Amino acid sequence: MQAVILAGGLGSRLRPLTARVPKCMLSVQGRPFLEYQLELLRSSGFRDILLCISYLGEQVVSHCGDGSRFGIRLDYSWERGELLGTAGALKQARPRLDHEFMLTYGDTYLPMDYGAAIEAFQRERRLALMVVERNHDRFERSNVVIGDGLIQVYDKLNRAPDMVYMNYGVALLKRSALSLVPAGVHYSQEALFQDLIRRKQLLAFETDTPFQEVGSRAGIARFRRYLQEDTPALRPALHPRNTVRYS
Repeated sequence: MQAVILAGGLGSRLRPLTARVPKCMLSVQGRPFLEYQLELLRSSGFRDILLCISYLGEQVVSHCGDGSRFGIRLDYSWERGELLGTAGALKQARPRLDHEFMLTYGDTYLPMDYGAAIEAFQRERRLALMVVERNHDRFERSNVVIGDGLIQVYDKLNRAPDMVYMNYGVALLKRSALSLVPAGVHYSQEALFQDLIRRKQLLAFETDTPFQEVGSRAGIARFRRYLQEDTPALRPALHPRNTVRYS
């Protein structure tokens, strides 16, 4: 299965760190963060990866090239001019997308069981799947309600009863789901998920694997500690199924 990384954002929360470097290329322990992410995806079985880039994207292309030095095949979808939002960027990339793909963000490191999520997605035959983590407001405000195996509510602004889960930052989608996204206008991934929820087409898949991110200074500090941690329980715990090649 193809992996898609949304890495075109401005990184405004991290200024001035991102004034001359895109967020995904910020140095952590002497290496661009994106290298850690690509290596994790490769070790999880992904070989074909599409990077959706915009702001300072030339640095990403120059550093990563065709991906061969990471043991993967890299392709790029450029979002030039006014940014179209997370779902809008996907709509623009549609000609480069496979029939099914995994979606994540360029500032997250998510060592979960991708194989199990892919199996659930392909078994249930819905348009999309969101990976969630039982959160109870520990990491940030919980924003998801699940029921009957589906996402029932996803709202980053308003509270709802039984909202104990959060969006983990991984989704699986069929390319046909992008027919719900209007072309050439700003459209968020949140709006796409709302469309899918109304159609009962957004599956829920729960993980208990802690996530890492570099979207904030605190997140960068935590990721540095994570890399330095010698406790095996905090290392990327890849399930044996993750060694299967999804391509």
